[in-house]
Amino acid sequence: MKPRVGTDLVAEFLEISLEQNERPNPVVADAQTHTVEAQESTGSFFRVIREFLEIILIAGGLFLAVNLVTARVRVESISMQPNLNEGEFVVVNRLAYRWDKPQRGDIIVFRFPGNPQKRYIKRIIGLEGDIISIQDGDVLVNGEKLDEPYIAATPTYSGEWLVERGSVFVLGDNRNNSNDSKNWGSLDEQSIIGKAILVYWPPPEIGLIPHFEVYGGGGE
Repeated sequence: MKPRVGTDLVAEFLEISLEQNERPNPVVADAQTHTVEAQESTGSFFRVIREFLEIILIAGGLFLAVNLVTARVRVESISMQPNLNEGEFVVVNRLAYRWDKPQRGDIIVFRFPGNPQKRYIKRIIGLEGDIISIQDGDVLVNGEKLDEPYIAATPTYSGEWLVERGSVFVLGDNRNNSNDSKNWGSLDEQSIIGKAILVYWPPPEIGLIPHFEVYGGGGE
């Protein structure tokens, strides 16, 4: 056999070295795999956090929007029976009178004149300038008797009131068990929070609140 010269040995050594370099290193490959997995895991974590924050921001925006437009009020007495019962929760439209005027027959929530921290719910019977008379169990607006199918019983009291400018006259549907305009006079429209539109609790009572048309005199 012909002995290999030095150049042949060098060439063989280089070829072997190249093959070893081209062959993947298991330790390096495993480290690279773990690095990629860690990056993917970190990316997924931040995506979850971002999506969670987006949900919180959207929910917060919706909550603020709902609270700007509506209010939730608990009926605290029997004064609006038989239409609203004590313990029921109602939704109030805060924007109902931003572009429109209160109407006779509307059920409204307002700040009680004697204590603005309290919120009352009653029905509008008269508007500014109206003369409200109650006699012999009948309610008259500017001399016109009202047809009131929504009341619990006819009133047992009597009196006459002039509704002041920028005010309304409110009564509870449970006429003989209500603290209302017959006791403390006209209600300033600025005290009105909004129009009651929906009972949302308890579930068996869920439904829209009926707003009867009440006609009287030369009303709107």
